[in-house]
Amino acid sequence: MGKRILWVLILLLSFTLVTGVQAADKVYVNGIDANFPPFAYVDKNGNPDGFDVKALDWIANEMGFKVTHKPMDWDGIIPSLMAKKIDIIASGMSITEKRAEQVNFSIPYWKIAQVLVAKNDCGLSVDQILSNGNKIGVQRGTSEAKWMKDNLIKKGKDFSLVEYDSAPLSVEDVVNGRIVAAAMDDAPAKDAARKKPVKIVGGFGMASEDFGYAIRKEDTELLSTIDEGLKRLMASPYWEELIEKYEP
Repeated sequence: MGKRILWVLILLLSFTLVTGVQAADKVYVNGIDANFPPFAYVDKNGNPDGFDVKALDWIANEMGFKVTHKPMDWDGIIPSLMAKKIDIIASGMSITEKRAEQVNFSIPYWKIAQVLVAKNDCGLSVDQILSNGNKIGVQRGTSEAKWMKDNLIKKGKDFSLVEYDSAPLSVEDVVNGRIVAAAMDDAPAKDAARKKPVKIVGGFGMASEDFGYAIRKEDTELLSTIDEGLKRLMASPYWEELIEKYEP
């Protein structure tokens, strides 16, 4: 009888150890834009970095899971999430009604506005930029690209959109004079203005948006974990450290 009880205890202990290791080894894959500073990018050494990357690293450590960051094209990032190639999108994604039809979003963690960026010596106003057949750059697959098409071009504004794989690429063409201006979130616009001879001209009429992390609708447990992790992060001293370091 004693040996039987001992074997039962051994089996229970083994099961506990195995399941504990499995839980600790749970790894989620975060899809990121490879060129969206300061929220997500790949540094000069080929490592994922940025405000969202470090924030999710902290959350993973706090909530007891592991995370890897996978750079990918932005316009295919939600299809990749739906196809289970990644598990979360923590990479400066705006919460929109259209996206919310496909995915669930975490609690908002950052508010952004959309602006136009032009060369420092550009003397044009926002209205002048959005006229005279000017070429305006924008990252494909973004909420600002869709909004400008639906609310400006379709309603008679005389300019054309040139779509890019990333906001920094559109800034390069602003500097080179290939386009007059580029539309983007104010955080990467501020980042560009710190690094390039460009300035923020102003907003173009689009309402401000909140950033959130995107998760598949069926992954309700992960969503709850991320929400709790974000709450803890934003209440911690590390949140202010991230803001100071990345200046979003």
